[in-house]
Amino acid sequence: MSAAEPNPKRIEGKVIGAALRARIGEAVADLKDAHAKVPGLAVVQVGEDPASQVYVRNKGIATKEAGMVSLEFKMSGDTSQEVLLEKVRELNADPDVNAILVQFPVPSQISQQAVIDTIHPDKDVDGLNPLNAGRLVSGLEALTPCTPLGSVILATETLGDLTGKHAVVIGRSNLVGKPVAQLLLKQNCTVTMAHSRSQDLPAICRSADILVAAVGIPEMVKGDWVKPGACVIDVGINRIDAPERGEGKTRLVGDVAFAEAQENAAHITPVPGGVGPMTIACLLKNTLTAFCRQNGFDEPKL
Repeated sequence: MSAAEPNPKRIEGKVIGAALRARIGEAVADLKDAHAKVPGLAVVQVGEDPASQVYVRNKGIATKEAGMVSLEFKMSGDTSQEVLLEKVRELNADPDVNAILVQFPVPSQISQQAVIDTIHPDKDVDGLNPLNAGRLVSGLEALTPCTPLGSVILATETLGDLTGKHAVVIGRSNLVGKPVAQLLLKQNCTVTMAHSRSQDLPAICRSADILVAAVGIPEMVKGDWVKPGACVIDVGINRIDAPERGEGKTRLVGDVAFAEAQENAAHITPVPGGVGPMTIACLLKNTLTAFCRQNGFDEPKL
């Protein structure tokens, strides 16, 4: 297959994410017409981390494109934990702010968990507050972390009904592994949670109809770990050296050895361009959900 030809196996997150963002924009416009109100997302960044600056800028652009209000608060790298938490409490109390996201990582003098605990669960669009995590496990309505939500949307858009499929999740983080397993259970999958210390991990992976790799190790999942016909969702984003591109150059790869894995997989997400674009789309989705729940509006079917 030449580089110019589309790969029918690739799950194009850019395309699916763009379509979701368009539907969210339409829903926001309808709510504005009906209620003269739109969702407001507040993003707080502490320090000058270059990657965080790019993420915050992209989130702001996407928020405005969807017709929402984007509020950005930039705080210096020496900001104390109490000053940041006071800003979060102020945003919790602001009725025009429906969603709060503190960009991680935060500087070392600030506890990430303290920030997570302080964000009001109803405005917690990262879905990390323990109350939201507990509600998800209990099968109740909850705001869910954006990357797991996007990963499961990609699987359902690709496969349709997931009922009865065996899903293997590699990774047990609070941000991806645990919530994606809960979301797949909600879709009636049989779920196996594995990780880097699981015994005979390749054999576990080969049993998967849906394989979600979220372990943070570049190209750990090899082609012969993938069951023929499986759907592979690669959540990993790893930057590795790329001397073939020139001295000091790097490239992005996932947790799956893409070229090998696509030989067996029926469907596979590329890195970049797979799960990544879904994360911002699902941030907007969560912001819209939070806005509707706070105001007692019917949640649009997206």
